[in-house]
Amino acid sequence: MGRKSIKENKSIYQTTREELGLTREKAAELIPGFSAERIEKIENDRVQIRPEDVRLMAEAYRMPGLCNYYCSQECPIGKGRTPRVESKELVQIVVETLNGLRRLNQYRDRLLEIAEDGEVSRDEYEDFGEIRDELDRLQLAVSTLQLWIEERLAQGELEEAASEDGSLNQG
Repeated sequence: MGRKSIKENKSIYQTTREELGLTREKAAELIPGFSAERIEKIENDRVQIRPEDVRLMAEAYRMPGLCNYYCSQECPIGKGRTPRVESKELVQIVVETLNGLRRLNQYRDRLLEIAEDGEVSRDEYEDFGEIRDELDRLQLAVSTLQLWIEERLAQGELEEAASEDGSLNQG
């Protein structure tokens, strides 16, 4: 049996594995093409993690949020462009989404006025920026809902509902 790490500032990949109660050896058995040594190098940032590595770990650990973490925090292209999506309760996600839709509806007429001439003039920049910010918040709420669904599918919590009425489809 592996020893328990006492290292501070652990990577998300290490904390995720440990929270699942997996040793590196057990994790390597779950992840195709991985060895315990490769996992150790990834967790200790001694090797550059690849997007494919993250995808395989996310699938094996049933933690789809690892992919968003990588894209928003580590990927040279996504970092700074992809928002970090945090897990939340369904009620909070729904409230945020519906409030975002309500606020966006309030901006609808102003957006039409701005877009009418095909340009954003100097006097329209401030309103356009507010609308853009609201769209960003709504996009984050939708991404959070997508993560919530992916997490439930990965854990098998939505599998029954999907097979019963066909409303949720994994592929």
